[in-house]
Amino acid sequence: MLIAAGAVGLRRTLMVCRHWTAAAKSTAGAAAAGTMQKPSVGIIVIGDEILKGQTADTNSHFLTRRLFSLGVKVHRISVVPDDVEVIASEVCKFSKAYNYVITSGGIGPTHDDMTLEAVAKAFDETVVPHPEIVALCKKFFGTDDIKSPKLKLAFIPESGVLHYGVDKLTGEKSLFPLVVVKNVYIFPGVPKLMESAFDRLEDLFRNPNAQFHTRDVFVRSDEVSITGILNDANAKFKDKVIIGSYPDFYNSYYKVKLSLESPDKSQIDALCKFLQDNLPESALVDYDGNPLHQVEDKVYGLSSRVKDKSFLEKLRLSLGVIEDSLERYGMKQLCVGFNGGKDCTVLLHLAHAAVKRKFGAGAPKLKALYIRRGQPFPEVELFIKHCRNRYSLELITVSGQIKDALGELNSKDPALKAVVMGTRRTDPNSSSLSTFSPTDSGWPDFMRVNPMLDWSHSDVWLFIRSLSLPYCTLYDRGYTSLGSMENTHPNPALQLVDAKGISYRPAYELTDESRERDGRN
Repeated sequence: MLIAAGAVGLRRTLMVCRHWTAAAKSTAGAAAAGTMQKPSVGIIVIGDEILKGQTADTNSHFLTRRLFSLGVKVHRISVVPDDVEVIASEVCKFSKAYNYVITSGGIGPTHDDMTLEAVAKAFDETVVPHPEIVALCKKFFGTDDIKSPKLKLAFIPESGVLHYGVDKLTGEKSLFPLVVVKNVYIFPGVPKLMESAFDRLEDLFRNPNAQFHTRDVFVRSDEVSITGILNDANAKFKDKVIIGSYPDFYNSYYKVKLSLESPDKSQIDALCKFLQDNLPESALVDYDGNPLHQVEDKVYGLSSRVKDKSFLEKLRLSLGVIEDSLERYGMKQLCVGFNGGKDCTVLLHLAHAAVKRKFGAGAPKLKALYIRRGQPFPEVELFIKHCRNRYSLELITVSGQIKDALGELNSKDPALKAVVMGTRRTDPNSSSLSTFSPTDSGWPDFMRVNPMLDWSHSDVWLFIRSLSLPYCTLYDRGYTSLGSMENTHPNPALQLVDAKGISYRPAYELTDESRERDGRN
């Protein structure tokens, strides 16, 4: 069993497949030509700044993800300081152990750029000026004087070979080559440069014989409670499927993600059937980790997953109202009211889907209005920030009572004429509203668009959870209607009292909809 630190805590791999390859003795060129069926990689990240925490290492994450997609297995990642002896020792060890060694960092003209010298030392070579790189240095730095510090990166190990990448879209050749010494590939440390170089040179690492299938399975039960079943699955599918178990303590939909990997799709299918037959009933979650991908198809095609005809009719009418508002006002004159609550979460997703359907990939940014009132919950503010980034919103934030806030909105963006709102008839003073309702006399002149008037509390949660939408975490802690910190608390209808004390069930478990606002003062 391998155990490592994950993004949310413990990360376990329940099974380790047989070592993909023996210690590599052939050259990287042979591996790239496809003679190795299961190539292995070791990554060496070089730099004092990484070890001191001054710079975050994003290169190893990029490389492992890309190499995996190419059918290549990363066996080890090492981070070493700017020290020739240490780098050379690690390169020597990795070169004997893996088909490919990728280094990142330590290339340049300064005193702490030691990678080329260290790689040469690892193979008992010296560094010599390469005429092609000297010519490139003259072009970029204006000198070909080999004594100049600017030409330090022109000195490469004697057996070094240059590889120029090619842009797959334009066919343009890289301006600067990658230096390869035996099976060691020496990449720059600047993430943008490293990623660009790898994009152009990824075919050097591609495994032509790779047939690899992956699938994620999401489980509602906690990891401890299903450990026995996972151990049984591991024993049954040993050497056939790699099972990774990843607890998530903060996700609103699942508690464990199982990552299944195998060269044989039928084995993954068989394992999924085993899990379905042996895990507790309803333990498996139909979770979509990217609900914004093809969002218009998912929202407009929700009838394929939800069979509640009454709800689907409300959904159809709501989308029609939003489409009508887009026709009337366009994107410049229209904004969506968004305060981080559950109703507005539905509204924002509906509007986003309608905009994508109407305008396609080139859709302009959707304007969103956040009226900050009282002392907002930090969880709400954080969720709004995440939604702004997730939906690429043009977020307009104003403070105060609604009437004053609309006046400020009019001053900030005079072009706006209509606000799409997540109001429902059960909200205070909303029973007589229509889908298009002008503001009252004496108020700033806006059209209030109300596509969700007839939605119920259960309709809102059916939509959110059917599409795996992220929502404010307060709803998982018993809050059912969000205002400000001064006037909102968990709903007593969801309270649980046991030996451990008082806790609250999540908002979507509320059955008496007449008590939805019982948590509001």
